[in-house]
Amino acid sequence: MVESRDVVRLPFESSTPGIARTKLAAFLTRNRTDLAAIDNALIVLSEMIANAVAHGTPDDDGAMEISWAIENGHLLLSVRDFGRGSGADLVPRPFDEDSLGGRGLSIISRVADNWSVDLSEGTCVRAELTLA
Repeated sequence: MVESRDVVRLPFESSTPGIARTKLAAFLTRNRTDLAAIDNALIVLSEMIANAVAHGTPDDDGAMEISWAIENGHLLLSVRDFGRGSGADLVPRPFDEDSLGGRGLSIISRVADNWSVDLSEGTCVRAELTLA
């Protein structure tokens, strides 16, 4: 049973994580989510979108699809771009303090309870976080 859900299409641009964070924070606040859970959700969503912008492909309108839902005490996040990733690149890398990038999936895997990648229709990264 889905208790609450939003789907948004946002531009495939470097500014999109900030726009999406604002929308997700409002959604979670309306749903009376704990502040620590909101912080974790915003981190995960930002990394998911940044990865899509860096490595994915926009749709014909220059957009990506982002969704979130609260279901049975869990927040489900999804970011879909329309490229066909190989899947081989979609594994967390060990943290390297000197690296300037490449930490996104490691952060997602540490903060989210579960995450997965679906390559059947573009590249869709999904994450699940338990809400307090």
